[in-house]
Amino acid sequence: MAFTAADLPRLRSLVTEVAGSGGLGPEAVTDWVSAVNELLINAIRHGGGTGRLRLWAGPPVACEVSDRGCGFDAVRYERRTERPALSASGGLGLWLARQLTHDMRIRSGRDGTTVRVVAHDRAHPSRQRTDAG
Repeated sequence: MAFTAADLPRLRSLVTEVAGSGGLGPEAVTDWVSAVNELLINAIRHGGGTGRLRLWAGPPVACEVSDRGCGFDAVRYERRTERPALSASGGLGLWLARQLTHDMRIRSGRDGTTVRVVAHDRAHPSRQRTDAG
């Protein structure tokens, strides 16, 4: 579904509902909604004010957020483990989304960016995020 900043409250409710129906525990739902919210805000901020959201109730719970921005060096952000410094243009959104999810994949180029994340549920150790592979 397409979205703008005006849609954010409704989308956060939808993301919460999908996470709960996908079997995530309360703490994981909070993390998941925070991570997806960061991606939605990034799409609006860096993608021309609009974006596209796709959700899967799973298992696993997953989401894709796409925009039509000018793109960036995705490799630099996809596996970053150290907290980046704040800058005038932000800097923490992708890092935070990575910390709060099981897996994150980024495709970015001149035609836009798509970020796909998979839920992280601390209540299920077998679903723990790894920084390898």
